[in-house]
Amino acid sequence: MNKRATFIRLKNSCLKKILYLLIASLYAATASAQTVMVDAYFNHELRTPPGGGEKVPFHYRWEDTTNTGFSIWGQIFRQQGATLQTLEVAPSAATLKANVYIIADPDTQKETAHPNLIESHQIAAIQKWVKAGGILVLMANDSANAELPHLNHLAAVFGLHFNDDLQNHVVDDAHFEDGAIYPQNDPIFTTAQKIFLKDVASISLKGPARPSLKAKNGAVIAATIKYGKGKVFAVGDPWLYNEYVNGRLPAAYQNDKAAADLARWLLAQIPGKIKYKTTCCRMGRG
Repeated sequence: MNKRATFIRLKNSCLKKILYLLIASLYAATASAQTVMVDAYFNHELRTPPGGGEKVPFHYRWEDTTNTGFSIWGQIFRQQGATLQTLEVAPSAATLKANVYIIADPDTQKETAHPNLIESHQIAAIQKWVKAGGILVLMANDSANAELPHLNHLAAVFGLHFNDDLQNHVVDDAHFEDGAIYPQNDPIFTTAQKIFLKDVASISLKGPARPSLKAKNGAVIAATIKYGKGKVFAVGDPWLYNEYVNGRLPAAYQNDKAAADLARWLLAQIPGKIKYKTTCCRMGRG
């Protein structure tokens, strides 16, 4: 073989190695993009801005930096390497392109004139998504402030039921201790030693669902279940919104640590092969 042929072979071999490394790097970058999506379809409240004008969405949203938003929790997810998304259309096989999907406090007619209720075909899509490896977070509320009947249709698929009751009722700021929870040897809340959840719906469990947090009277207020390749975390209140993780609580309460603990646990549950690379932060309505 002459020198020219040998040179060409070496050159082609090097090009193949470079191409392989580029593909491997691209795959690694894609695989590391863990996407956390918050629902804005079942929860789609609107309010008039302080300066007036057209109503804007608020409540349990990543971009809501007021007391009602999830902006602090969103920043915690970002710090742990996740990408944030907002789903403003109905969940389906085409739109559930995320690793973690959070549904918080579905609207009642008191909150939204024409709320989007959780329907059977959407439940089927979510069920299939979880079974394939999705991590679902269900954050209810007491029945006066959340549309529990249709949320419970979804929860029932996973052996869960949000009850029409009120746990950890707190009358005012002089009674914070009534909302205190002390996680002990909990696999999720590993650093938070005292947390605050008030006016929470309890959860009834069936099958393999397991309690995560309990009220002082023993009522289950948070639970988990493994379903197929995925998992579900359910809690009776959307308690990690800004008002309760921004330092307003007495110093003994560690909701900020709980928010980080839960974010870390949720991301750790993502199966290794189920990753989505995202280039935008929102999926629009329509």
